[in-house]
Amino acid sequence: METALLGDSGIRVSKICLGSMTWGEQNTQAEGHRQLDMALDHGINFIDTAEMYAVPARAETYGATEKIIGSWLNNRARDQVIIATKIAGPADWLPHIRAGTLKLDRPNIEQALNASLARLQTDYVDLYQVHWPERKTNYFGRLGYAHHADQDGIPIEETLSALADQVTAGKIRTIGVSNETPWGVMRYLQIAERLGLARIVSIQNPYNLLNRTFEIGLAEIAHRERVGLLAYSPLGFGVLTGKYLRGAQPSGARLTRFPQFRRYTTPAAERATEKYAKLAQAHGLSMAQMALAFVNSRPFVTSTIIGATDDTQCRENMASVDVSLDEAVLKGIEDIHATHPNPSP
Repeated sequence: METALLGDSGIRVSKICLGSMTWGEQNTQAEGHRQLDMALDHGINFIDTAEMYAVPARAETYGATEKIIGSWLNNRARDQVIIATKIAGPADWLPHIRAGTLKLDRPNIEQALNASLARLQTDYVDLYQVHWPERKTNYFGRLGYAHHADQDGIPIEETLSALADQVTAGKIRTIGVSNETPWGVMRYLQIAERLGLARIVSIQNPYNLLNRTFEIGLAEIAHRERVGLLAYSPLGFGVLTGKYLRGAQPSGARLTRFPQFRRYTTPAAERATEKYAKLAQAHGLSMAQMALAFVNSRPFVTSTIIGATDDTQCRENMASVDVSLDEAVLKGIEDIHATHPNPSP
């Protein structure tokens, strides 16, 4: 398995990262453990989770995913794997987490981190990420930015200072952000340089054939500032496998069970997905592996976060790291993108 440096941290992570948000909801503990074992067997050393998982977020499954990883990690050498987790930002839809007071201030960071460490059964996490910004801005597909100065919340300076203290304390090896904007990433970097604080090494944002908006403002930052992309939703919630085309609703599939996740199932996304499916078929490729191989090949991507609900999917997704797309396929992808640009921003 190819590896890449996680920013300037000196930590090397596998080009494929195993995502875990279905564990505790769609997947049992035994299934989660089996996927973790498979990942290690395939040379994957990078595991991503979050305090709010499983997804969809519910009080009944809060923290379940970290607990599943912790019960597996408890029987393994800790230095075998790189564990990444996240602190939830403000959200009125998560009243069950820290009594709904989801600020990115020092008390919340300390409380969230300590709780994650307890569930993960470890003394430290390798990468600790802010799951989404404190301030009101565009993420999770939101468009039409409007500035509200009174809704900025906890300043980034305070958040970064609290995270840096946990790095000094040895509970975090390095830090990153998620669902961030170009402005937000640059502010984290500027403040770190000005105050001599820990520097972010990664940004975890969505990136796939239906949503390449990362290329517009963040790709250059990722390259120049060594803050690589940890690409999540590389298959657009499974849409880019083609299994939902023409209104199909496979039994037990994520979007069959949870139709509220509509970001990648709009009519525009359906039209683009149909084109990508035909391209993959014309070149004798699995649509899922074509979609993943494209993400894997981007120079600003540090690692691609895959997720699966069954072993067959998991193996296919892991194997995408060995798939190379020739110029004809890459041209076909660009041609489709030119006529169907970012239908799921």
